Amino acid sequence: MTEPLELYDVVVTGGGPVGAAAALELHARGARVLLLEAREPASEASPDGRPLALSYGSRLILERLAVWPSLATGASAIQRIHVSQQGRFGRTVLSAADAGLPALGYVVDYGSVLAALEQRVFASGVSTLRGARVTSVAHDATTARVNYETAGAEGACLAPLVAVADGSAESLGAEVRVIDYGQSAITARVSTAIAHGHTAYERFTPEGPLALLPAGGGFSIVWTTRPARGEWLCAAQPGVFLRELQRTFGDRAGRFTAVSARTLHRVSLRVAKHASLGHAVMLGNASQSLHPVAGQGFNLGLRDAWELAEEVSRRGARDPALPQAYRARRRIDRGGGIALTHTLVKVFSNDSALIGVARGAGLTLLDSLPPAKNFFMRRMEFGARG
Repeated sequence: MTEPLELYDVVVTGGGPVGAAAALELHARGARVLLLEAREPASEASPDGRPLALSYGSRLILERLAVWPSLATGASAIQRIHVSQQGRFGRTVLSAADAGLPALGYVVDYGSVLAALEQRVFASGVSTLRGARVTSVAHDATTARVNYETAGAEGACLAPLVAVADGSAESLGAEVRVIDYGQSAITARVSTAIAHGHTAYERFTPEGPLALLPAGGGFSIVWTTRPARGEWLCAAQPGVFLRELQRTFGDRAGRFTAVSARTLHRVSLRVAKHASLGHAVMLGNASQSLHPVAGQGFNLGLRDAWELAEEVSRRGARDPALPQAYRARRRIDRGGGIALTHTLVKVFSNDSALIGVARGAGLTLLDSLPPAKNFFMRRMEFGARG
């Protein structure tokens, strides 16, 4: 006789930072949660030094998850953000003091955030199955059956709600829109001759945005450019790379003196047409994978996780209207984040003289209108509900 399948309130697929955050908060609010993750814990894998720019709103979520204390000592605060365009007039400076916040954000390594969340998941007693690769999700009138493979064996479980946080929206049959920006992003650490003063820079160039994020005694950089040029820059000798970086960015941050190993990632926009499908809801990269400009991707995903937990707490995981309610709840914030990053890339990644003048005028106008600037900063920090 076949053993009955285990029934949970919510099955979370994908144990990355967004999936782990969702599992933690759902568990804290009393839901019976199973977290399925295909890879081994971050502590057993190679460290991932990609920079994450956490908004102040994301810090508040991580504090509520009891994760922030383990990240705080290694985080670098962003007190100011200087926004400009290469070779043209116009600039805007955003400051934490103007926003009435302790900081506009914090720079941490992706690997550090993942490890801290995993440790908290373990300490909290969230049911977790590692080495489990989800193969399919089947829906009936009241529940979803999640099928997975682990150690060469097949397994399955049931839940009225599945939170998909592992980028597998297409495997569930969701319609996904993809826009290739024709850009790749270089990430690395650089040292400068002068201290960063907790200032981040976003400099728009015809090939794509170049971000310098204060990290420790130097900067983490996210430099988007044409794929072929990105490959050349990653393979170039350190001195050549630093010379090209100096030429592209200028002297505002001082002289660049050293660079770490460089990594290259192709960037695109991937958006699930709907944030829910049957008994499944999409979170983080499964819902939307954004261009790194303005650092909105992870912050948006973390708000996905938090607001899903609030909706489950309010309605209960077995409410058949919950997936649609979550989708409606996230529509404005999600749509705004996607539109912001896409518009920035399209408007600023070109060398049109006429558009360049309009961009400069827009940056200057924003800098001279404190109410507009504060509205923009609130949305950047807290999303549509800010």
